[in-house]
Amino acid sequence: MYERINTDKRFVVPNREIRIGERGDASRESVTSLRAHFDERPLVLTTPGSVNWITGGLSDPVDITAAQDPVWAVESKNGRALVTSEIEAPRLLRDFDIESLGWDVISVPWFDAGAPLRAAANFAGVTPDELLSDSDGIGSNIMTAIVAARLVLSVPEQDDLRSLGADAARALEAGIDSWNPGVSSDYEVASVVSRELERHGAKAVCLIVGGDERLRSIRHPLAIGAVIREALMAVVVARRGGLHVAATRSAITHEDDPILELTQRLEPVHQAVLSSSRPGHSWGDAIEALAKGYDNIAQPGAWREHFQGGPIAFEQREFELAPTQSDSPFWDIGCQSDVAVAWNPSLRGGAKIEETYLVGSDGFELVTSSGAWAMTSDHGGMQHSRVKVVQ
Repeated sequence: MYERINTDKRFVVPNREIRIGERGDASRESVTSLRAHFDERPLVLTTPGSVNWITGGLSDPVDITAAQDPVWAVESKNGRALVTSEIEAPRLLRDFDIESLGWDVISVPWFDAGAPLRAAANFAGVTPDELLSDSDGIGSNIMTAIVAARLVLSVPEQDDLRSLGADAARALEAGIDSWNPGVSSDYEVASVVSRELERHGAKAVCLIVGGDERLRSIRHPLAIGAVIREALMAVVVARRGGLHVAATRSAITHEDDPILELTQRLEPVHQAVLSSSRPGHSWGDAIEALAKGYDNIAQPGAWREHFQGGPIAFEQREFELAPTQSDSPFWDIGCQSDVAVAWNPSLRGGAKIEETYLVGSDGFELVTSSGAWAMTSDHGGMQHSRVKVVQ
């Protein structure tokens, strides 16, 4: 009934292919283990991060701000199904080889708010209360367990994350390189970053571009159309195929700009939290190491002034911790290899270090790298981007 197009690959960029749907096979073992912990009860996933985890990135929300995905994914003893509206079902069936990916598609009226839940429960052969879910009000919410299950990325997920990281780095650097001090506005720089991401099928779900005194005095200098003269920062969280990466780039016009010294001063904090994000530590250990890092540079409690980041993949951050949150369910979870992290320590005055890394058993792989931006390196092999001096 529907013509299928582009079924083998969704995004094609020079020398890389990002396959959609096939990646979902790699999550099956984690989903099976997750359900086993809850007596094999059927699972329905409704949030964008969860849906893209289980489907391998099949769903691209029409509204990128929506908390609930237009596609719900059901995993049960009766099989796997995608529940969506009569508007979106034709798109899924046209654009993807759904049958070969192992999914049934169930369409429901867009105007019946209760239809998706009824369809999911009927497919699974249970009452709505018997479902496991990632949302309040739908069966039993096990979101914490879902996040824990998807932290360790499969090989296909890691490959797609690397590709997205490279594209995000190039987009940020293109924005920085487009800046003409005293002429370009923050809007113009932001538009370059957005354009470069969109050219490669990615979206900026968070984009902060600002400079000069606004950068030095506030943590989120969102673009307001101001011309930037002396200092510029661009921050992005980019999403494609359900995966996210985060990175920050900065530029100054004078080598004696205080931002450069502040960033160098901040580097040990970033190193400290990365070093404690390896296997053998817990996420609580990592955030405590970050707090101690601030203490060691004579900035005690500076973590209170801004979010500090954390594991990243199917959400902008899978979770965030503060040193005061030892009661968090994530506090005692052990750090593992093949988890992506994006910490972002900062100091008042315009200094911020943010990159996305894959954690290895004995080190880190920088994901948000274009290969063109000047990098600094410490004795542990951990790298982050240097503040660029432009004329």
